[in-house]
Amino acid sequence: MKTSIKTAIIGAFTLIGAAFAGTTIANAAGDSESDYEMKHIHWHFDGFRGTYDRAAMQRGYQVYKEVCASCHQLKFMSFRHLGDKGGPFYDEHFKNPSDNPVVKGLAGDWEVTDIDLDTGEEITRKAIPSDNFPAIYSNKIAAAASNNGKAPPDLSVIVKARSGGADYIYNLLVAYDEEHPTENPVFGGQIAMAAPLYEDAVEYADGTPATVDQMAKDVTEFLAWAADPKMEQRKSLGLAVMIYLLILTILAWFTYKQVWRNVKH
Repeated sequence: MKTSIKTAIIGAFTLIGAAFAGTTIANAAGDSESDYEMKHIHWHFDGFRGTYDRAAMQRGYQVYKEVCASCHQLKFMSFRHLGDKGGPFYDEHFKNPSDNPVVKGLAGDWEVTDIDLDTGEEITRKAIPSDNFPAIYSNKIAAAASNNGKAPPDLSVIVKARSGGADYIYNLLVAYDEEHPTENPVFGGQIAMAAPLYEDAVEYADGTPATVDQMAKDVTEFLAWAADPKMEQRKSLGLAVMIYLLILTILAWFTYKQVWRNVKH
């Protein structure tokens, strides 16, 4: 009985939190003169057994690298994370993701700053899997000066940091006012970032048409993974624990019945 009450209370608070999150997004859209209607996407990672869409994440990484990375960093991630279990470029044949040639190739497409061990001077070299994604600007002042006075936010946990999560990020990317490039109803009006996506902004390696809608979904999927890379493993463990507890409960019940079968009440 206590467990049921506790579960009900948790569920109630979850629903209240979701309601407030939805209200936040609606209010942000309502602050603008536009009557933009928020789109709610069916994300593969939603739900108790939800998983990330590998193909979408790989395309999303491409969008991040070719479009978003000109301003936004992923400071909490290193390149080897791309090859971790559950990651967009995971390969079960490589226990250590740093040994994955695909991950090595992806890292090698970037340059990072380092220190010459002989001279102590700062040098630039190709990245390796153990390197973190490099900083885009040397400091926040330089970042703000290059972006209409506002430093671009880091995208490592952006999906978790924004009310509305993945839906908010997706809608932000597709909701720009075509007549007013710095107006975004989801953001609530003026925004320092001009519309980053346009038709065929990238050429997908798998041949998928690079529409604004498709790119927005793909990069959101990738950023959702970046914000919660262990989600699939956590859900898998949670399911195993639930099954274990169910079996344990059944065994406890039968044990109780066996022990007390000859006891008269």
